[in-house]
Amino acid sequence: MEKKESRQQVYTLVVQVGRTAGDGLPAKSTGAGLMCYASGVDEAEAVRETVAVLRTADMAPLDVTGYGTLEERLQEGDVPEEERELMARALEQNAVIVAEVTPFYDA
Repeated sequence: MEKKESRQQVYTLVVQVGRTAGDGLPAKSTGAGLMCYASGVDEAEAVRETVAVLRTADMAPLDVTGYGTLEERLQEGDVPEEERELMARALEQNAVIVAEVTPFYDA
């Protein structure tokens, strides 16, 4: 039996989250920015899946900015090997991977 080619791609997303009880962010932070790699047949699906996963983790997504697929990002410049590996893992596992969390603080 032939393996059907997947239409899934991995998208780079930056999600801004606010505060909720049990979100795991530092006590004095006002929210955070999360660098995510998410698989989907299109960017809209990747965004929906990412928001759903973050809500399940007691986070409060406020805004999502998409930076495209690996191919789109390569057209704009180099993508570090570490990011490529995380993107490959997200595709292989059909998953959302939160690669980096940057807490925000009021000045």
